[in-house]
Amino acid sequence: MSHITRIHEMLAPHVAARPDACAVIDIGGAAIGWRDYDACIAEAAGMLADEGVGPGDRVLIVAENCLALAALIFAASRLDAVAVPVNARLTAAEIDRVAQHADPRCILYAAHVSTDAAAHAEAAGARPCPLRAGELRLSPGTGAASPDPVAEGPEQVAAMLYTTGTTGTPKGVMLSHANLAFAAGASRDLRALTPDDHVYGALPMTHVFGLASMLMASALTGCTVEFSARFSAEALFAALSRGVTVFPGVPQMHALLMAHAATAGHDRLGPEARLRYVSSGAAPLDPAWKRKAEAFYGLPLQNGYGMTETTAGVSGTRNAIGDPDISVGPPLPGVEVTLDDSVGAEPDVGEVLTRGPHVMKGYYRAPEATAAAITPEGFMRTGDLGRIDAGGRLHIVGRAKELIIRGGFNVYPPEVEAALNDHPAVVQSAVIGRAADGDEEVLAFCQPVAPGAVTSGELARFAADRLAGYKRPGRIFVVEALPAASTGKILKHALMTHFADLLDDTPAG
Repeated sequence: MSHITRIHEMLAPHVAARPDACAVIDIGGAAIGWRDYDACIAEAAGMLADEGVGPGDRVLIVAENCLALAALIFAASRLDAVAVPVNARLTAAEIDRVAQHADPRCILYAAHVSTDAAAHAEAAGARPCPLRAGELRLSPGTGAASPDPVAEGPEQVAAMLYTTGTTGTPKGVMLSHANLAFAAGASRDLRALTPDDHVYGALPMTHVFGLASMLMASALTGCTVEFSARFSAEALFAALSRGVTVFPGVPQMHALLMAHAATAGHDRLGPEARLRYVSSGAAPLDPAWKRKAEAFYGLPLQNGYGMTETTAGVSGTRNAIGDPDISVGPPLPGVEVTLDDSVGAEPDVGEVLTRGPHVMKGYYRAPEATAAAITPEGFMRTGDLGRIDAGGRLHIVGRAKELIIRGGFNVYPPEVEAALNDHPAVVQSAVIGRAADGDEEVLAFCQPVAPGAVTSGELARFAADRLAGYKRPGRIFVVEALPAASTGKILKHALMTHFADLLDDTPAG
């Protein structure tokens, strides 16, 4: 992708060669071609310029997936500005913290597709800003908004994504045009995308998986992307029946889709579906769940690994259907992966370190945090524990900070979660540790397929047949839903506070 110095350049070949081919299916089903897509971006760039946005400025976009969000991201690129997409479902306080740190020239709200964005716009006194891409709202930035230096080459920052944190100042991950172009090419090649593909865009573009692996990969390839503002299993099932060929998702999306299909009397996709590629990311797979998903789709369920700081992609699988492999695959071409075994607590396990053109430029205005995350040799410390098998495939065994040590033994939450998820009445589960009497106890929170479908006692007995004694949860809570980001990623740091009222219950079993 060395020929691309700015991400908006990805669209030019398609505008020239296939101007009327479908580029985007927006919320509500309106389809536009590449010529019109480019016109939407040009209009958005003109509006931003009229608002004083110039090279090195930040543009904060409070939104959910839609044409307007995509257009603004590419419009910022045209002006050498930096797009800062923020999920509209964040609280006002969370958005304010991001705004104070990013210091944007202006803030835009996709009020036409998001009731949350509309509420934030109303609270901010934002004025109407009608564009071809959508009826936006706009408010001025938070302060002086001094521009940052601009690089002529592709190392210029294209976007900043703010990572989920528990407390304190949020961290803005600076992703360059080179980062996003590399990720787009890697995703295209991994999925063998062609201009004839139709990608379902449920992954939020305010997060790296959706931004890099869905939006950028589709733009580079010249295929159709269909935006979904909020994930709906019913809407996805309908989309799969009318031509979607590629569906990148997260485990929660797949689980909810299969549960919806089951209630409608379907145990697999119908023959009218054209789906040819389906993947899962953001959480480990377990063998039984993988077999179930492959039986439903009639396709291999591919897996991958990445994080915001690595522009999504580090590794990915290309397995055949029925392959029992539950790794996250070998490193992507051009990506290096190694292990720091000084962090791991047992042989062959260490912290995953990665280096290559996918690694972020750094954290915005946080040189100390950047130096702590990226070694002098250029390796990104992921904070994940992993091992590499004889075939060169990476296996993620847990987060270094989430490792539970119980009775002197290591307990990896993904292993416990996989055992619980094997129960047919469990959609998904989350396992954490908590200090207890000089040791750590294992807590499990399980989301059932339906209220009353399973009890904690039943799950405790189920786990006892599958886990060594020290790995078994001391407490299992059956809950309606787990706290999750819009990507579907379970927010483990929020479990203790989210379910504080349950933690005095008697132990399971």
